[in-house]
Amino acid sequence: MSDQLPMFPLNSVVFPGMSVPLHVFEDRYRMLVRHLLTVEDPAERVFGTVAIREGYEVGDHGAQSVYRVGCVLQLTEVDRRDDGTFDIVAVARERMMLEEMQRGEEFPHGVVAKLGEPEVDVPTEVLDRARSTFTAFRAAMTELQGDPFSGTLPRDPDYLAWTLSALTPLPMAERQSLLEAEDATERLELVTRLLTEELRAINVIPSLPATQVARTAWSPN
Repeated sequence: MSDQLPMFPLNSVVFPGMSVPLHVFEDRYRMLVRHLLTVEDPAERVFGTVAIREGYEVGDHGAQSVYRVGCVLQLTEVDRRDDGTFDIVAVARERMMLEEMQRGEEFPHGVVAKLGEPEVDVPTEVLDRARSTFTAFRAAMTELQGDPFSGTLPRDPDYLAWTLSALTPLPMAERQSLLEAEDATERLELVTRLLTEELRAINVIPSLPATQVARTAWSPN
């Protein structure tokens, strides 16, 4: 079934389980936050996000092209500032497919369909290879800039796949491919391959990956 959700496109790919801090200053998204705060049940204060393929988060023209697969976010923290802007934190819940984007009178809306996660038995060798590859990548990154990760890796295959996807420093298109992967097995195999390529690049030219994600510590908690 399709639902209608307020939409907040971002210049980044969001994965289930991530906490997303946002400074909200543009009028349409301030109205979106005010709308969410009128919802009595905090669990229902939800909106959707997709990564912007072309365009910007703010401005008159905004997003010109967006990816179709994104996430449902739940508003969890709100700090209303004196100038009328907001500092918020939202937690990504499940994936969704954007079927139609609507401008809306106050803020964008999207017609979306939630995407379930197939239950699969991830082979042990896939899990072990993903963990060991990330451990090697983590060690290499720690030498360059300090540990990029706080905490321990989840044991659950789905959570592990999402955590590694969020932590891997990649261009947006490749991060989007991780979000769109069919199941945990495919996602872990893909993130392992991409981490291996990052390790090879680091070994050839020791330097920090280009993306902001690689420069920021991240925890799934």
